[in-house]
Amino acid sequence: MWLKWLPWQFIVKRVARAQGFVDPILLLSRFNRFAQPSEVLAPVELLRAGAVMHARGLINGQVIQHNLDWIWPYWAVRQFEPSDRSFIPRAFSVTHINLTHRNWTAVGLPDFEGMPVIDPRGLLMPFFDSWSVDAWVIASDGRKVIPSQLENANQRLEFDGGLRIVTESKEEKCSVVSSAAVEVRNGLPFCKMSIKGQSPVNGHLIISIRPYNMEGVSFIHTIRALPSLKGWEINNKETVWFSAKPDVSRFANYKEGDVYHWALSGHHQERFSVECDVGMATAFAGFKLSANKSRTVEVEIPLLTSAKIAKKECRSFDASANSLWDESLSGGAAVNFHYKNYGGLYDIAVRTLILHTPLDSYAGPYTYKRFWFRDAAFIVYSLLIANLPDRAKNVIERFFHRQEKSGYFMSQEGEWDSNGQALWAMAMYCRFTNQKAPGHWLDSIRLGADWIIDKRKSCKNGLFPAGFSAEHLGPNDNYYWDDFWGAAGLESASYLLERADMGEDAHKYHLESNHFLRSINSSLHKIHRDKNNNYDGAMPASPNRRLDSGAVGSLCAGYPLNIRSCTDEKLLSTAKFLFDNCLIDGAFYHDISHSGINPYLSLHIAQILLGASDSKFSVIMDAIAALASPTGQWPEAIHPQLKTGCMGDGQHTWAAAEWISMVRNCFVREEGESLVLCQGILPQHFENVSTLSFGPAPTLFGMIKIEIIKAKEKFEISWSAKWHDKEPDLQIAFAGRERVKISGNEGQYSA
Repeated sequence: MWLKWLPWQFIVKRVARAQGFVDPILLLSRFNRFAQPSEVLAPVELLRAGAVMHARGLINGQVIQHNLDWIWPYWAVRQFEPSDRSFIPRAFSVTHINLTHRNWTAVGLPDFEGMPVIDPRGLLMPFFDSWSVDAWVIASDGRKVIPSQLENANQRLEFDGGLRIVTESKEEKCSVVSSAAVEVRNGLPFCKMSIKGQSPVNGHLIISIRPYNMEGVSFIHTIRALPSLKGWEINNKETVWFSAKPDVSRFANYKEGDVYHWALSGHHQERFSVECDVGMATAFAGFKLSANKSRTVEVEIPLLTSAKIAKKECRSFDASANSLWDESLSGGAAVNFHYKNYGGLYDIAVRTLILHTPLDSYAGPYTYKRFWFRDAAFIVYSLLIANLPDRAKNVIERFFHRQEKSGYFMSQEGEWDSNGQALWAMAMYCRFTNQKAPGHWLDSIRLGADWIIDKRKSCKNGLFPAGFSAEHLGPNDNYYWDDFWGAAGLESASYLLERADMGEDAHKYHLESNHFLRSINSSLHKIHRDKNNNYDGAMPASPNRRLDSGAVGSLCAGYPLNIRSCTDEKLLSTAKFLFDNCLIDGAFYHDISHSGINPYLSLHIAQILLGASDSKFSVIMDAIAALASPTGQWPEAIHPQLKTGCMGDGQHTWAAAEWISMVRNCFVREEGESLVLCQGILPQHFENVSTLSFGPAPTLFGMIKIEIIKAKEKFEISWSAKWHDKEPDLQIAFAGRERVKISGNEGQYSA
């Protein structure tokens, strides 16, 4: 306790001024004036992550630009090439970070934490934030193919059973084709990379260990050839195995330069290991190629160390990778929707969600391989509508160890949306499955709801106090995003406790939710009474902000929370503002923090337009489908010109979750106590096909399966359902036409 009495601010000021630095205390106070007063400036978790990223960026700046004769990863090659559109000047940039090609895809197994990651040119990072494996072909006449240096390559995701990334690179009649997947042998997972090389003349297929990955430098201090010479040991820890003994091996430390240069020399090297104090050791194994004959070498990397196996710190797998994937996908809602590969992207998105929910839910396989309640809520929701309820429940069960004694569900300090998201996810699980909340949830539900009530008390206007928004809506503020989630959380607690026969508590939280909503409405009324704009009724991000791209956060009142109908004037006016002012090439450009096109927030706008039967939703949907990477993934934010990743993880799980929700809602969506069918099905969706279908699809009212058949100029819509209780108000709103009431557990309708 005595530490707080020390004059820290005075000491810091004196030291900074004595060394000629700007006064950090004064700078921080100036910074805070741009935000509303808040108890947390920014989550320490995000500050820590940012510090780690920029520390690596500082190392990148020290290494890459001084060694441009090395083979670097694809993103670095592009950003450091002055003739490339990805080029970034470096004059005053202290750190060098991947800002233009944040695209990658993970492979793995259901319920396994290990997720090897592959970049757009086939560079494989087998472990989290580790070194990488690359492959080249070098011909005897000097021709070569080095994938990271090629402007174009072909890449695809294959998922007939497991997950496999195939990358094809060709140059000057030389080619490298690699495929990467996670497989199981003797109950243990390993990463298998199959590499095929071909050259028009004799040459070598080169497999190289690289001291970097998709974010930059990742140190390698030691590389040793295994006794059989059919592989390496890296950093005295991980091993790499080859299917054949190399015909030539080379090793180099940082002082000697990139081992790549040895590939062009016939110099003999009696050496089977390398140590590098700098941490930039490299090595390659060369396999002879005969002219015009392909050769395939397989690389296997055990994903669990011998130490973990000995300590039994890992689970064993009693089935093949294909069987594990088949089991995880069993019973999922199937889609038949070929238009612009909508259905194919849905199938990939479901696999992305399964891969990223081994126990916790992760927002991505690398940069965002950590937990947020915000992402988890949307992931749980999409798992439910994809008919994978057990996996959704497993994610929820991990919520409770993160709940503090105060009732706060904390993944990041200073974010006030998390309690509402945790409670809403629990309610969605129980409503979709028609189950009561398990007994061990109930105390946490009450604690979480009470925290929301208590947190509001510190703010005079009845809203949440100012908080940091990891939605990247701007500086600390009283965000409506947080408030709507808080009100939804209280109503969710009311529902859960009512089903648990705790009527008194349920009534209390229902009243508190209504009180919260009245406070929000009062705040919104004051904004529109005092401020004029061209979008009457539109909701800004907070009561202290003008309309800007941050207003997208306020759409959560309509989607996914259904607090307001999508035809609500305020929601529609907000969506109209965003559609008119914040779209680039049909998708939402978020100029606050993201500085890129955001796929999942784009789809939030599309959801509101869909619910309002506004066909402009399809403009956004088409744009997001077109922005998917060749492997069917979306980064968190996309460069508006290059259409490549510019922020966040290169494979963003929340974005995948939103695509699942968007496709499903085209076929069936809840609207209050009604279930609306076919609202997002348009005539153009039947290009070259006659049938669309979705299901069996869980809804809040029960299971339903839908099929639409185009016959000449008419559409035959058929459905079959099994309701939880009574039949809901069932409507068809096909192709923007007038709604038609229908009824029955099954039936047909011609439109």
